[in-house]
This record gives sequence, C-alpha cells and structure tokens, in this order.
Amino acid sequence: MSRTAPRTTGTTGPRQSQASVHALNVAHVNGDAYAVDVRGHHLLVDQPTDSGGTDTAPTPVELFAASLATCVAFYAGRYLTRHGLHRTGLRVRAEFAMAEDRPARVASVRLVITPPSGLSRQRHAALLAVASHCTVHNTLHQPPEIDIGLVP
Repeated sequence: MSRTAPRTTGTTGPRQSQASVHALNVAHVNGDAYAVDVRGHHLLVDQPTDSGGTDTAPTPVELFAASLATCVAFYAGRYLTRHGLHRTGLRVRAEFAMAEDRPARVASVRLVITPPSGLSRQRHAALLAVASHCTVHNTLHQPPEIDIGLVP
C-alpha cells in the first residue's frame, strides 16, 4: 500500500479544518479481503465463507461494532485512571443486529460494560455516563458529512 496514494478532495464541515483531517488507506488483497493501513498499523477485513469470502479476518461491520466498543472501553478506562482506580477486569461486550430491510445497515448495537470488581454503584453510574460520550458514539448521534469520490 502506498502512503502517497492520490486523495479525493471533498467538502469539509463547518468545524473541520484541513489540519484535523486523518487518513487511512485500503487496498484489495484477494477475493473479498482488503488490507487497511492506519498510521503504519495493518488490519485485514474479509467476509465469512457463507457470504463468499474466505473468513481470514473480521468484516467491516464487525470492525464498526469493535470501534464503538473499544471507544467506550477507552473512555471508561480513562475515567478510572483519572480517579485513581484500576482498569483490571474492565471489559466491553458488543452485540449488533443487522436490519432486515434495505438499505443494508446495522439496526441495533448493544454494549455491556463490565467494570472492575469492587467499583461502587456511584462510580458505576459515572463510568456509564462518561463511556456513553465516546467519540464514536457521539459520531453516530451526530453523523458526519460523507463524501465518496473517485480518483479519475
């Protein structure tokens, strides 16, 4: 994958400056598998065999749910650290269901946070409040402008 691949240019929202633009690259590997390069980190996506893929990696939709779950975990972890509490045992489980109608999309996501043992009920409520304001969650509530272009 080339880090100097041509970029399409699109409109930026009113609060977005060019300095805050982040980029990643996706390249076809084979079949339904694609490689993602994010700041030198490499991920793969594929489709399950029953959907025509070779099941070598998670699907893009699974990564979407994982992105939300890890963002919630990150915010919860930072809350714990900020208050001098340990993160040991912190877990987030994500379950999602696909819509049965068109267009294809995720219809629902359920996240369940398992806090570290011994956390008080008061801290549970605060942890949940902080975690529910993670960046990915906020983005789903206020969707970004999406511009899909094509390199000529």
